[in-house]
Amino acid sequence: MNAAEVARILDAKIICGEDRLNDVEFDSAFGSDMMSDVLAYVKPTTLLLTGMVNPHVIRTAEMLDIKGIVVVRGKSVPEELVEEAEEQDIIILASDETMYTTCGKMYASGLPGCKRSDIV
Repeated sequence: MNAAEVARILDAKIICGEDRLNDVEFDSAFGSDMMSDVLAYVKPTTLLLTGMVNPHVIRTAEMLDIKGIVVVRGKSVPEELVEEAEEQDIIILASDETMYTTCGKMYASGLPGCKRSDIV
């Protein structure tokens, strides 16, 4: 599923990376506010859903080569986070929905969750 489809399904606001929405593909999704869990379960082709809006999110995404983040719960994304994401070619979308609802919509649309066994 590409980022443009994610944005449409979630009726998400595009914070940055609009020019890459059709180019970035995801084969799984993972929702967490704990970046330690993200480090343990996520691979580069995973869409990250989180309510965290601090630099740790971008650093974690950069370390794992994650190219898409959905910020949930209607959180506003600080400009410095947007700038860091743009430097790393990370797409950020924003949803007013809760983490539970956002993850459910992704799963119902065919994007499976991550499993520990998927990580090499």
